[in-house]
Amino acid sequence: MSDQATPPSLYAAREPIFPRRVSGPFRNFKWIILIVTLSIYYIVPWIRWDRGPDLPNQAVLLDLANRRFYFFWIDIWSHEFYFVAGLLIMAGLGLFLFTSALGRVWCGYACPQTVWTDLFILVERWIEGDRNARLRLHRQEKMDARKLRLRMTKWTVWLFISVATGGAWVFYFADAPTLLVNLFTGQAAAVAYITVAILTATTFVFGGFAREQICIYACPWPRIQGAMMDEDTLTVAYRPWRGEPRKHSEEVQAGEPMGDCIDCMACVNVCPVGIDIRDGQQMECITCALCIDACDDVMAKIGKPRGLIDYLALSDEKLERAGNAPRPIWKHIFRPRTLIYTALWGGVGVALLVALFIRADIEVTVAPVRNPTFVTMSDGSIRNTYDIRLRNKNNEERLFRIAVQGDPAVRIQLEGTPYGSVSVGADASHLQRVYVIAPPNSGPAEGDHTDLRFWIEDLTNGDRAYKDSNFTGKAINQ
Repeated sequence: MSDQATPPSLYAAREPIFPRRVSGPFRNFKWIILIVTLSIYYIVPWIRWDRGPDLPNQAVLLDLANRRFYFFWIDIWSHEFYFVAGLLIMAGLGLFLFTSALGRVWCGYACPQTVWTDLFILVERWIEGDRNARLRLHRQEKMDARKLRLRMTKWTVWLFISVATGGAWVFYFADAPTLLVNLFTGQAAAVAYITVAILTATTFVFGGFAREQICIYACPWPRIQGAMMDEDTLTVAYRPWRGEPRKHSEEVQAGEPMGDCIDCMACVNVCPVGIDIRDGQQMECITCALCIDACDDVMAKIGKPRGLIDYLALSDEKLERAGNAPRPIWKHIFRPRTLIYTALWGGVGVALLVALFIRADIEVTVAPVRNPTFVTMSDGSIRNTYDIRLRNKNNEERLFRIAVQGDPAVRIQLEGTPYGSVSVGADASHLQRVYVIAPPNSGPAEGDHTDLRFWIEDLTNGDRAYKDSNFTGKAINQ
């Protein structure tokens, strides 16, 4: 048998990307977003909010054990999950809106992967130096004392950030000061330690090593964004009609005048995903606009106008190639697609606000007990039994009166109390069994049931709520 040639490997080892430091308006804007988003993430669990006695005083708390969500003055109960669903819908529509108008601005500025990667790169640059120094250190095969010291220092700082990230996440699900003490004293629940460990590991690996690989291979959004964008979408792009031909191209060597691009590679060296924006639109591009800052800086140094790389729309290419001015930015942003997304986003937001402000502080459910459906008393009267659940959403204990409206002959009796009212604790619910009794010969004229309405009145402020039910059985004359 003749030897067969070994097929070439289809696997290419990843070459780490070391972005060069750049300054400019877009980089400064990214720093502002990084500081704001990280501050919100790390600080919010520690903000206190007084809700009264026996209630958590953490401003933002996802109390899964008691199935409650606290957000400053807003309390969301488990049966009100539609508020959370509405916020998720708004987040999705907002992502569609921004992508349609400005491309992958979410990915380039506010995505957690981008924010934490920027933070890790900042630490790496602070410890190991800028791009060239980091490249030399990476290509140095020998692990001498200096390389080991720099690596260990960098990884230690990364690990500290990762632990803080995982710890901050669990603080949203329990009282932050108490949980912090329990974590250090070994008294926290196992799920807390597991969650911190998992988030520490993912943050360390994703922000320190995987970086652009998460954006390119793991995240589905680069493949979905095409459906959200069209030729009027503003996105980061290169103006080849102005930059070409380049210095070493055949056209320049043949005598054609050189374009504005001097092939300095600044745009490539600052790119966090390692692409060349001059090759056109690419799936990997996260629209961070750092290449704009780098190119504008070079253009200023050689006396050329800025904007060789800029936020552009494909629909303006013909106008600019002909020497005309592009359409105003507002015409690209305010177009039918973005207006539809804005209307849908605003509609969901208004609906949530209306639902939030019209919801009552009293909630009541009435469940007739149907085993048996009714009881005939010794005097011929008929008794129906109901389980009424009262939910008091106020931050103090309230007294509620229970009354029934319907047949004027019926009377109501509360189990466990001779009174017609019941006390419900602050921000709590109470299940009360209620008996409705119809005297002999007072049932409905026709059929075997009559409609009833239970009224619940807050004796503190007079607020009322009701729930409809029915009375079953016909009382008989003894």
